[in-house]
Amino acid sequence: MAAKESPRPVIGINTDYFLAGKTYSAHARVNAGYFDAVYAAGGLPILLPPLGKEAEIDSLLDRCDGVLLTGGLDMDPRKTNQPLTATVQPMAERRDSNDRILVRRVIDRQMPVLAIGVGMQQINVLMGGSLFSHLPVDCPKALPHFDPTGAPHRHIVMLEENTRIEEIYGTNELRVNSRHHQGINVVAKGLRVGGRAPDGVIEALESEDSDWFCLAVQWHPEADTASALDMQMFECFVQATARESQAGAAPRFKLAAA
Repeated sequence: MAAKESPRPVIGINTDYFLAGKTYSAHARVNAGYFDAVYAAGGLPILLPPLGKEAEIDSLLDRCDGVLLTGGLDMDPRKTNQPLTATVQPMAERRDSNDRILVRRVIDRQMPVLAIGVGMQQINVLMGGSLFSHLPVDCPKALPHFDPTGAPHRHIVMLEENTRIEEIYGTNELRVNSRHHQGINVVAKGLRVGGRAPDGVIEALESEDSDWFCLAVQWHPEADTASALDMQMFECFVQATARESQAGAAPRFKLAAA
């Protein structure tokens, strides 16, 4: 008997990667907040392992209606001819290499994408933009964007008028959680600023093309410290993937006949 297809749009979520340690084997993982938020917004989350092979990544994306890019440690700056300084904390090489393929394919396909934290930085860099390696050094007049003790930190974000993100939130000012030390320097061609902190640091980007749902934020709407308004971002993202799927723009995930 053939299994029924889920009415929920399928959202692929990239995973973090950790090398083997003394007490555990190598593993991939993702914070539950990401898939819980996708599911609560009406999507069907699936986890995308860091396979690092383009053909297999394409095969996985064929089964997704949209992609959620998660936060994590820093991109390796050496891959864009930037120095690796003591302030940079590179993510595992396996994730970095995999994500670069994944994000490029998402951009090429113009799949609906919601990018969070380093996911926003990946979208910008792989579309030709650049980053500040460490805000306290590169932008010494910037406000604090993280608490070095790990305690929750929040600041204001002012949304740009007539942007997708302003429409989603229905306001021009937000108070968001914040735990990033890098930031957007040069905005990639094809993207526009959706929001800034009071110090001018870019906190949100989106596609200039209204037909491509590409939204990226520096804060963490999936976290326990997020505001109730942040759920609207996931809901609009999932709705966009559902519209794309119904229009036939992206293949749906179908289970094989049993």
